[in-house]
Amino acid sequence: MLAVIEVGGKQYLVKEGSRIITDKLNKKPNEEVNFDKVLLLAKNNEIKIGQPYIENCIVKGKILRNIKKKILIIKFKPKTRYRKKKGYKHYFDEILIEELKVH
Repeated sequence: MLAVIEVGGKQYLVKEGSRIITDKLNKKPNEEVNFDKVLLLAKNNEIKIGQPYIENCIVKGKILRNIKKKILIIKFKPKTRYRKKKGYKHYFDEILIEELKVH
């Protein structure tokens, strides 16, 4: 069983047991997360496509960990002594997909 879900304006192809990395969801590790924005569901040889979402379909997941990564932006022009360094931290969540449910 496969599904395409929408999280934070991005689409992810998931199945049971898969892990995805999304933008921060303001939840703590080991918390349950339900995604109701399911765009496509493939079960055996049957494919359901939502318009825009499939009704009565929920993907359940669990947050494994919160990740933060520092992103550096460096500008440099040769022969003019021009150098600029900027940076920021980007926050992610790693999610384990546990169950795809159709009511």
